[in-house]
Amino acid sequence: MDETTRTELEAAAFRRLRQHLMEDRPDVENIDLMNMAGFCRNCLSRWYQEAANARGIEMDKARAREIFYGMPYDDWKARSHTEASPEKQAAFEKAFAENVGNKG
Repeated sequence: MDETTRTELEAAAFRRLRQHLMEDRPDVENIDLMNMAGFCRNCLSRWYQEAANARGIEMDKARAREIFYGMPYDDWKARSHTEASPEKQAAFEKAFAENVGNKG
């Protein structure tokens, strides 16, 4: 497989993952994703930002989140976010430290 085709397939897989998280399963909270998988929608938006920055494209966290979420992050939170239990919050602190650390 040539490099262009590989890149196109990877991009298509990313778009499908985004669709799944944003449209098919918006009910799955970021905290649940982080606690179970070690990443969430915010991680994906951060990786998008990091890739842009690595290519010399200026992009801050807010803009990357808006691109990924398809709306300002605060709008997404207001629409989709629910308060996490103390147990989920404690698990998140552990998962975040293990998977993100000071990158977030």
